[in-house]
Amino acid sequence: MHYFSQIFNYDHPWSKVVIGMWHKYPNPHCSHVVTVDVVDRSVDPKTGIIRTERILGCKQKAPMWVVKLFGGSEDAFVREVSFVDPTTQSATMTSVNLSLSQFATCYEHVQYSPAPGNRTTFTQTAEIQARVALWRSVSDKLENWLVQRFEQNAQLGKLAFSDVLRSLWDSQDKQSAGP
Repeated sequence: MHYFSQIFNYDHPWSKVVIGMWHKYPNPHCSHVVTVDVVDRSVDPKTGIIRTERILGCKQKAPMWVVKLFGGSEDAFVREVSFVDPTTQSATMTSVNLSLSQFATCYEHVQYSPAPGNRTTFTQTAEIQARVALWRSVSDKLENWLVQRFEQNAQLGKLAFSDVLRSLWDSQDKQSAGP
C-alpha cells in the first residue's frame, strides 16, 4: 500500500472555497476529467449538512504494460461523496475508483477547513493499493505508477482550483471595492 498527502492554504475564505469546489470541472488544467454527473444531493433538515454524490468520468493515459496486463481502456470512473456542514464550516470529500477496482483501489479524502487570515486549509490524502496477488514486484510497480499519476493529477487539480477561485472571486472582489 502506498500513501500520498498534501496540505495547502487557499487565499480565500472557507465559504468561497466551498462554492468554488462545485465549479472545478470542466477545467483546462484537468482535462482528464471529462464528465461530472450529480447522482444525488440532499440537505439534512435537522443539521443543514449538504450531501452530494457525483460520478466523475476520466480519460487516463495508462502505460502500455498496464493496459496489456489488466486490459480495459482509457475510460475511468470515480465515485465522490461530499459533506458540507455550514454550521461547523467543515467540508469533506471522499472518492474511490470504480474502474479496475478489482486490480487497484485509490481511496481519497479531502477536507476544507477555515484557516487564520481569512484563508482555507486544503488537506488531501490518498491510500493506493494494488490487488495483484501474483507477484509483489508487479503490485509495487503498479502502486508506484498509480501514486505518481495521482500526485501529477493532484498538482494539476490544485492549479486548476486556484484558477477557478481566482476567476470566481477576484473579479467580484474588485467590483465590490468600487472605482
